[in-house]
Order: sequence, then structure tokens, then C-alpha cells
Amino acid sequence: MIPLDLTGKVALVTGVGDDMGFAWYIAKALQAAGARLLFSVHPRLMTIVENILERDLDAESRVLPFGQGELKVEKLLPCDVSFDTMEDVDEKTRADRRFAKHGDYSIQGLMKGVAAHCNQLDILIHSIAFSPEIKNKAIDTTRKAYLTALSVSAYSLTALLRAGLPLMEGRPGGASAVGLTYLGGDRVVPHYGGGMSTAKSALQIDAMQLASNLGPKNIRVNLISAGPYKSRAAGAIGDIQGMIDYAASRSPLPRGVKAEEVANAAAFLCSPLASAITGEVLYVDCGYNVMGL
Repeated sequence: MIPLDLTGKVALVTGVGDDMGFAWYIAKALQAAGARLLFSVHPRLMTIVENILERDLDAESRVLPFGQGELKVEKLLPCDVSFDTMEDVDEKTRADRRFAKHGDYSIQGLMKGVAAHCNQLDILIHSIAFSPEIKNKAIDTTRKAYLTALSVSAYSLTALLRAGLPLMEGRPGGASAVGLTYLGGDRVVPHYGGGMSTAKSALQIDAMQLASNLGPKNIRVNLISAGPYKSRAAGAIGDIQGMIDYAASRSPLPRGVKAEEVANAAAFLCSPLASAITGEVLYVDCGYNVMGL
């Protein structure tokens, strides 16, 4: 049997906010393969994630696949990827007690926290996307919302990799970054507005640029384009169930994608089995992307 072994690797999973999203399932797949886990969580969601990791009520969601025990996260680190350093934080956010109690919640602070805990980073999972006007059509999207979508959903990958570079370069066997994109970055998808399509398109070319920039340092950068999935965050899009049903009715595999399938693909891309794969977008969408009609 070909092994998929991540033993001894440290994985930083960003964008964890609940136990339903892709980030959660990817974390479980990585740990089932042997990886150590660190979570990056938005300051406003820290308590929610802490509870999910501790409560008996959520025990089932912590069960790892393939009979590998229960999810164990070594450290939760607060981070709002809108801010590269604390000097970038606006006064309104500084005054927000939900933020202030966490100290340094910038990207720089995140990577300092990783370095203080283990001084290495082998895997970076980018599972972050946001637009305050995602339900708006492009023509109705404000400049502010458009730039927010680009900053949070696309540029954050560049910022995280730049800040994490000292921890990722020179790792035995190389390091890997995997982000999540969507077909809305390639085509027009109704309900997927507010600058999010542009942000996903930007994320895709950024990943290719970053793969080129970081390849000499043996860091691979890939994306997974997942099919529509009913996470809590996806509820903000609009008719997410309608999007799932529509894609399923037209996909070569006539069904919706499962979060576990996206997670398994991510584990593969982070493993030595994908050692020559970088700058790619891997579609995990039951084949919907190949269809014309």
C-alpha cells in the first residue's frame, strides 16, 4: 500500500470557525495522516472553536477518519488576516473588546505564535473568504466591499506565506500550502457577488505566482476548487441549496461534493505523494467544471 504519511509535520489551518466547514474536515484528514495541528481563528470566533474542541456535545465532530482517534489541536492562535501587523489595525477594531483581549491578532502575531510554539511550519491551509456584500450583483457592489473581498479572500494567502516563509523554507521534504477556491473565480455564478468572484480569480493567479516565487525554496502552492457545499459560511451566499442541487443535476457524478472528499484531496496535496505538484487548481466538484451545459 502506498503510504500517505504526515508524521512529524506541523500544519497551520487558517479560517477555522466551526465544525462544519472545509477547514475543520481538512484538519481532521491531516491529523489522521499524522500531522500536528495549530488552528488560526478569527478573534470573534475563538470561544466558539474552543467550545467545539472541549464539549462532550461536540465529541462526534472530533472523531478522526480511518479510525485514527480524536482531533487534538496543540494551539489556537487568534488572527484577523485583514492586518499584517498591529500597526495596521484601525481604531474601531482596537476598541473592540472581543479583539483587544487576544493581544496581537495580526498575521505577524500569528506567525510569532507558531514560532514560539514549535519553530516550524510544514503545511499551511488557507480557508479564508469574506465579502460583506456577497449577495450583491457586481454592478451593485461598493468599492469598499470589493476591496475587502480582495484583501481578505485573496491577498491574505500572499501575506500569510510571506510572514510564514522563515518557518517553511528548508523543511525536510519541502513545505506545502493549499488554499480553497471556487468555480465562481472562472465563470459567472448567480448569488456569488460582492467581489467574491474577482477575489477567487485573483487567488488563483496569486497561487500560480507564489508557486513560482517559492518553488526554489521547496514550498509548493496549490488550490482546491471545491463544489458548492452547505457550510455555515455558505449560508451568506443566498440559495446555496439551489446551487448544490443545480450542480449535482449536471455533474458527471450526479451528486453534491462531501467535505471529506475535499479534505482527502488536501491531505494528498500536502503529502510526499504530490511532491512534484505546484501551481495547480485541483477540482473536487464531482466533475461539474467540465460541463458546458
